[in-house]
Amino acid sequence: PELILATDPDREGEAISWHLEEALRARKALKKDTPVSRVVFNAITKSAVTEAMQNPREVDEDLVEAYLARRALDYLVGFNLSPVLWRKLPGARSAGRVQSVCLRLIVEREMEIEAFRAQEYWSVKSVLTTPRGQDFEARLTVLGGKKLDKFDIPNATAAELAVQAIQSRDLTAKRVEAKPATRNPSPPFMTSTLQQEASRKFGFGARQTMQVAQRLYESGHITYMRTDGIDMAPEAVTAAREAIKERYNADYVPSEPRVYKNKAKNAQEAHECIRPTDMAADADSLSLRDADQKKLYDLIWKRTLASQMAAARMERTTVDIGSQDGQVELRATGQVVLFDGFIRVYEEGRDEVVDDDDKRLPQITEGDATAKKSVTPEQHFTQPPPRFTEATLVKRMEELGIGRPSTYASIVTTIQDR
Repeated sequence: PELILATDPDREGEAISWHLEEALRARKALKKDTPVSRVVFNAITKSAVTEAMQNPREVDEDLVEAYLARRALDYLVGFNLSPVLWRKLPGARSAGRVQSVCLRLIVEREMEIEAFRAQEYWSVKSVLTTPRGQDFEARLTVLGGKKLDKFDIPNATAAELAVQAIQSRDLTAKRVEAKPATRNPSPPFMTSTLQQEASRKFGFGARQTMQVAQRLYESGHITYMRTDGIDMAPEAVTAAREAIKERYNADYVPSEPRVYKNKAKNAQEAHECIRPTDMAADADSLSLRDADQKKLYDLIWKRTLASQMAAARMERTTVDIGSQDGQVELRATGQVVLFDGFIRVYEEGRDEVVDDDDKRLPQITEGDATAKKSVTPEQHFTQPPPRFTEATLVKRMEELGIGRPSTYASIVTTIQDR
């Protein structure tokens, strides 16, 4: 007989293999001469598993030592902190090496929110009409010949004066500038970005996302779902490029394959990104019975394909409209998509609402007189920093190098449970 250890391809998986071998030897279930080898594969597909079996190795002692060091730290932090916690907060459960740091992030954010004092400020927008009778919106940028900063119109009185300054002057288009712009796709998913997107797009919690991904991985549809690598195997890149060409056309395939590098400080990049095992298979062709699995697979498939697609090309237009005496100036921005590129397949969700400059502007040429249809002041107050969502918390943890892809979901869950 021969023992082949094929646990998960990460540090925990390596440790489990090592433990198994130790336990079996201690029980004398393994003979001295029984060959033991370790195989790792990133996806449960025939080709990946066969290839892994052809390249067995020993259990990686370095990874095991890393695991043991981490376990020692867990004990040191947990055993020393928990008793303090029980004395000070009866009923509290435990303190942990990672969850304590994470909880601190949440507490600090809450203190920031409590200490926050809102500040009032105003902005002025105007609906203007071109000589051809088309309306567009512009916002006030220069008042009294001076460029406006965020808090330069502090109250209603100042806003009223600004409105009058615009009302009492004739406005003409001073500068019309059209600049080409490109937008590149986001990199393929790793654990943290998958949790963030599933939360933004479907409202999935981190734990739910991981459970659904686990099932997709076990069915052989996606590669291993605990990873902080964003590179793709060369054959997967080729397959993605083929699939894009087949589905859309050659224009959507960039001349060179895209290569992504992880920015996180403590990324272990041993693994590939999370991607479909078969690029040609979209969610519909897999006939997944479970609705959540279908949604998540569709998200992963789209993101992976988009990451190898051509950039979107836009044209950004900025129009500055001002009075003859240079006292007031307004600005209108807009953009036109010339070629949709990767946007045809997928766009990343956002946590913060960004000001929309995507509106199209009507035809305007320099020197055009613009008639004022309406001028409206708007009151705003500065907002406190938002509380964390599961997605933004995971993002912050990753930025600060807290936790690992395998633990994000469980940390978030533990903090909520306790």
